[in-house]
Amino acid sequence: MKQMLTTFTVLLAVVLLFLLLWVGLPTLNGQTAAGSPMPQLQPVCDASRTVQVTGSALINVTPDRALIQLGVQSNGATPSAVQSANAAAIQQVIESLQAQGVAAQDIATDLYLIEPVYQDYDALVIKGYRINNIVAVTLRDVKQTSTLLAVALEAGANQVVNVEFYTSELRKYRDQARELAVKAAQEKAQALASAAGVEAGCVLTINENSSVVYNGLWGGRGQNVWTQNTVQNVAPSADAGDSAGDEPISLGQIAVKAEVGVTFGLQSLP
Repeated sequence: MKQMLTTFTVLLAVVLLFLLLWVGLPTLNGQTAAGSPMPQLQPVCDASRTVQVTGSALINVTPDRALIQLGVQSNGATPSAVQSANAAAIQQVIESLQAQGVAAQDIATDLYLIEPVYQDYDALVIKGYRINNIVAVTLRDVKQTSTLLAVALEAGANQVVNVEFYTSELRKYRDQARELAVKAAQEKAQALASAAGVEAGCVLTINENSSVVYNGLWGGRGQNVWTQNTVQNVAPSADAGDSAGDEPISLGQIAVKAEVGVTFGLQSLP
């Protein structure tokens, strides 16, 4: 009796396995064993016919951060004398900045250089020593730029090396510009393909080129506004405020530009 039950169990397992194979496996004629047609595979992207286009987008952003490089240059007869004088002067400048609300972590030494001053270059006769001590100040309230410059100069700074405005959300605006540039390329490809009686299909290649240009009081450069699809102006943040009024510094704008070159495969209209 026990042997008959074992044999029956084995036979039942074989039958179930056969049914599963018969229902689930495809045959060689393009149909499953149950007679239903196989799902059709999507056609492979045709790379023999292509259209190449470029798309670009420009986003104008009002800066919300400033990087100020201030320096104290000191001269003295001996290295120790000039070092003491310079240390006292730069400390006074730093304290004046902190009194205006600049945090200590936003003030960092950018350059410290001590060098001899020669009386005669050919003879290399040293007549004294000079220290160039430059600090970089990150300003989170750009409306204070002109005030801090005046305060630092009154405190003893005798060099304004550079003032650079930037945005703390560059990644966000750059991603937005890329997305708009790709959309511009897609629209252009579809328009060209439609004019030729076909349609743009899959994407074969993408090349990207991004740039950031500041246009303002310091170091402003021209920008190419002949973009193919989009020019977007972003409203200034609450921290940036309005640069008009009594503030003598015009913040200008940061142009975040993205340009892409895309190759699409062409396919016939259905």
